[in-house]
Amino acid sequence: MIQPVPSRRDTIADDLRDRIATGRIKPGERLPAEAHLASEYRVSTPTLRSALAVLQAEGLVEKVHGKGNFVRRPLQRITYVGGGRTTRDGQHAAHAALSVTVHTTRIQARGHLATLLKVSPTSPLTEFLCLSHEGERPHSLTRIYVPCDLVPAAALRESLPYEGVMTCLLRLRPPLAEVREKVSVRLPTREEASTLRISSALGVLAITRQMTDTGGRVVEAALLVLPGDRAEAVFTTHYVTDERTAEE
Repeated sequence: MIQPVPSRRDTIADDLRDRIATGRIKPGERLPAEAHLASEYRVSTPTLRSALAVLQAEGLVEKVHGKGNFVRRPLQRITYVGGGRTTRDGQHAAHAALSVTVHTTRIQARGHLATLLKVSPTSPLTEFLCLSHEGERPHSLTRIYVPCDLVPAAALRESLPYEGVMTCLLRLRPPLAEVREKVSVRLPTREEASTLRISSALGVLAITRQMTDTGGRVVEAALLVLPGDRAEAVFTTHYVTDERTAEE
């Protein structure tokens, strides 16, 4: 059987992948300029960029706008635990190696947000835009939406750190009756790819979380986006055995 001849794109990707695996190009190191690599491999710039796109999709290389292509450092795993907790290597997300910036603003419910929170399109919401970093590298993106009457205006003016925001929301949140989560895998939007500095061809783990209180009101909704090359979701179901049945 005749084996297909590898394309120039795949040959270049294989060679660069080998350079990275053997340490000839180290994590965090900038790759030679695209024009230089195209000349070295004797290919056109589009062919060279196609090879780099393969490595970007694999998570080995990242392109930083205005700076060039870099070998990605080893990525810390992100584990999303059903019920609204995100951990890193089995520990809470508020790990010392992670920093989270929070941008808070007031918006009106619109489109899918009105549906998600079961409110009218003009209802005021507080949006918490949370972007976590590991060093200088974006780690994950979360948007949390809460009806404005559950978030005092003073809380917005305090510019609380991420842990303070979460503590505030937990303190003000009514008793919950249900946490509903929808998990899907999709390609990132252009904004998400730019914010997380990932390839637009790399899938993301998208989680939509909806929290409902005992009165049936949705008191919080969250949209989480985790890069697919480092994320996993774990859901555990606990079964309660009726003691009378167990005794029988």
